[in-house]
Amino acid sequence: MATTFDVLFIGAGPGGYVGAIRAAQLGLSAAAIEMDKPGGVCVNVGCIPTKALLHSAHSANLVRHAKELGITTGDVTTDYGVAMKRSRRVADQNSRGVEYLLKKNKVELVRGKATLLPGKKVKVSGGTSGEVELTATKAIVIGTGSRAKDLPQIGLTYDGTKVISSTEALFLEKAPKTMAIVGAGAVGAEFADIFNAFGTEVTLLEVLPRILPVEDAEMSDVVAKAFKKRGIAVHAGAGIQGAKAEADGVSIVWAAGGKTETRKVDVVLVAAGRAPNVEGFGLEAVGVRLTERGFIEVDGRMQTNVPGYYAIGDVAGPPLLAHKGSREGVVAAEAIAGLSPHAIDYTNVPGATYCSPEVASVGFTEEQCKERGLEYVVGRFPFSANGRARCQGETDGLVKIIRGKRHGEILGAHIAGEHATEMIHELVVARANEFTVEEIEFAIHAHPTLSEAVGEAALDSLGRVIHI
Repeated sequence: MATTFDVLFIGAGPGGYVGAIRAAQLGLSAAAIEMDKPGGVCVNVGCIPTKALLHSAHSANLVRHAKELGITTGDVTTDYGVAMKRSRRVADQNSRGVEYLLKKNKVELVRGKATLLPGKKVKVSGGTSGEVELTATKAIVIGTGSRAKDLPQIGLTYDGTKVISSTEALFLEKAPKTMAIVGAGAVGAEFADIFNAFGTEVTLLEVLPRILPVEDAEMSDVVAKAFKKRGIAVHAGAGIQGAKAEADGVSIVWAAGGKTETRKVDVVLVAAGRAPNVEGFGLEAVGVRLTERGFIEVDGRMQTNVPGYYAIGDVAGPPLLAHKGSREGVVAAEAIAGLSPHAIDYTNVPGATYCSPEVASVGFTEEQCKERGLEYVVGRFPFSANGRARCQGETDGLVKIIRGKRHGEILGAHIAGEHATEMIHELVVARANEFTVEEIEFAIHAHPTLSEAVGEAALDSLGRVIHI
């Protein structure tokens, strides 16, 4: 194995492996150092296995209503263990795919724990090659990702059995009878959907006034109503006062709406956010600076305060999304290669939550438009008025487009409904290219499709909606 490369990527997650491949495409010799499986959290214990489980959950709920479609089935039973094993196969296949892509592009995959040394050097230990020292002639790119946060201050410290993170949830052999989920962002909402479908009595707790708090309020409302209809106990504005693990479960106490409630559950899943992995690999040895929030400080080309050291992905700050990290990997690689990469517009990074109904968004929420003093007009179109949604029995939700009042630019776009995460990209492309709502409407949308709702929402923002 070579020990000198143009660029070293620490971490082979969505940022690191994509950045390393882009560096190789540009003629740089590159190595990716990974202490676990290639693909990082996303591929192995995040996005991919979670979405496999969500597909199982969606399928279970669809079968339960098959009679409405003219299909008669027997009693529907579920087995979380079987679904979990399928999700692991999917994750492993994707991880092997990442390894193949690195090999195909002649990126050296180095197994082990990386420790930064002065002079653009990295010590790799604990891997199959023993301890080795690698040198970068041009740059080192740090993509060490993030980890789930627990809440020891209120008695919720991970123990792997009764108080768990999303990682442990992905390996359960069976769905617990009862579960409280603390945190109703994307992760909490997705696992509430999954375990509800597999028969768990789910209590979803969110300290902020509504679930999915970073999304537009109308989208949050759609999901909250759908969850309650399916029997998920949703409590927003719920301040956790304490929790205590006992022999037969966890007692959790929260206050909401002026009253205090206590519930004992088999398992508490903490989905209260993630912390960047910035400790234990030598940042201080090379002088890389952190922000007040504990992320690595970077500029628009992903370079840190120390020349020749870059940071990408979760460790470089929010939003903590795989696709954002991948784009940052590309930007870093192109900057290192001497190009002038297209700057990332962080207001145009799409958000996606894959529970049922899904939520997807780009740009500003209506609340953010108000905070910024922007003059805007809102256009909406409900899926209940969309022919394809009626055909599929998927009429919950809406498309919402927020346009600038004067020029018609797309300030924000929000979709709640099945397949929202696929539909949002029309609006991401439009916003990236500074299209107006008129130009969205000029594009003929095929009939019958869910995407017609996008065109109708654009028309509604202009006061010309047709189908409502």
